[in-house]
Amino acid sequence: MKYLHTMVRVTDLEASLRFYRDALGLELLSKKEVPQGRYTLVFLAAPGDHSSQIELTYNWDSETYTGGRNFGHLAYAVADIHAACQRLADHGVTILRPPRDGRMAFVRSPDGISIELLQASGALAPIEPWVSMPNTGSW
Repeated sequence: MKYLHTMVRVTDLEASLRFYRDALGLELLSKKEVPQGRYTLVFLAAPGDHSSQIELTYNWDSETYTGGRNFGHLAYAVADIHAACQRLADHGVTILRPPRDGRMAFVRSPDGISIELLQASGALAPIEPWVSMPNTGSW
């Protein structure tokens, strides 16, 4: 058995690509439009590691999605959590749980999917502005 991917439905494909690709830094692996099914599939993965992918499914017909309590979050290890959070903030993403401890942070995608970021190689020394930044909303 081999893990393949996690699928999330998105309501605005371009906003989702700006988040997952541009702000979070995932690599676009493929994009496939399926006119007969009226949907688009986009696969992304961490650069250099295509073994754990995320599939964005964009249904062309308008739908409202709600998050279930049975889904917690997606998690990614990052080389520098401070730099990753700064890149996300520079793209207008709210850092819901800042990396005050130099180890963990949470953000949400445009569709409200919770994303956990974890420092890959042990906690970094805590620095500003993250140390004094409070939590925002739910994560």
